[in-house]
Amino acid sequence: MQKRTLGNSGLEVSALGLGCMGMSFSYGPPKEKQEMISLLRTAVERGVTFFDTAEVYGPFTNEELVGEALAPLRDKVVIATKFGFDTSVDPRGMKGKGPVLNSRPEHIREVAEASLKRLKTDVIDLFYQHRVDPDVPIEEVAGAVKELIREGKVKYFGLSEAGIETIRRAHAVQPVATVQNEYSLWFRQPEEGLIPALEELGIGLVPYSPLGKGFLTGKMDAGTTFDSTDFRSILPRFTPEALKANQALVDLLGSIAAEKKATPAQIALAWLLAQKPWIVPIPGTTKLERLDENIGAVSIELSSDDLGKIDKAAAQITVAGARYPEKLEQMTGR
Repeated sequence: MQKRTLGNSGLEVSALGLGCMGMSFSYGPPKEKQEMISLLRTAVERGVTFFDTAEVYGPFTNEELVGEALAPLRDKVVIATKFGFDTSVDPRGMKGKGPVLNSRPEHIREVAEASLKRLKTDVIDLFYQHRVDPDVPIEEVAGAVKELIREGKVKYFGLSEAGIETIRRAHAVQPVATVQNEYSLWFRQPEEGLIPALEELGIGLVPYSPLGKGFLTGKMDAGTTFDSTDFRSILPRFTPEALKANQALVDLLGSIAAEKKATPAQIALAWLLAQKPWIVPIPGTTKLERLDENIGAVSIELSSDDLGKIDKAAAQITVAGARYPEKLEQMTGR
């Protein structure tokens, strides 16, 4: 497995990480624990060193899973987790008014202490603010994490789905190692300002949902349905009409994949890896064959001609459907 460094931070990780959320939360019922422990440990054997979780996934159960699985391999891995939600209320935003934010400094410290225990570790490698809290100045958030870094409880500071000005303000207080943001061939908004800003500041980018929450694998169509426990059941981009309209993007990936003797998912990941050397996607999976398929993307070379062809064809496709319901979209780009 190739390695990449996230911006100027010095944080080196495998070129592809593993998003762990779906093992416990959001994509249907939680998966069988021992199977997921085995999958996580196999990922390390395959060369994956970068694992992404959050206290809100479950809540709590995903951190516990990751902690138990990786404790025997702790010196070989980088674990990222997140703070920023009030986990005393439903965190998924599927009921009522949606998730409640809380990034007060005292809460950040409480979350860090609890996450350290669940992760069975004495230091959090990368600690993200999960969503920007408009009620807490970002300077206070960065200052709280800076203090945790000074105490040796956290190594690196990250932001997720933050606006460019917020990133600049946070970075001035405590260097931001990486920003996590949705980014893929079917959500390219980060190219409009975020990626140039990160390049200027020397901050890495960790794309989540690099396979479009599974859509870019080519395994879905307009007839695909989602269980009520599956987050995608409430996403506008996963209505039958949107799935049908967006099929053109999967067809494009399929045609490139056929030329390269690869799969659509591998081309989608290889495309992301080719954008910048400081981009590290974190596709999630609960299946060993998908893990191996995703890892295979790292060795696929897309030439400038290939990338030009993909960009030209993708520019002719208008992606249908918003990526989030309005209440969740309002929490991004602040």
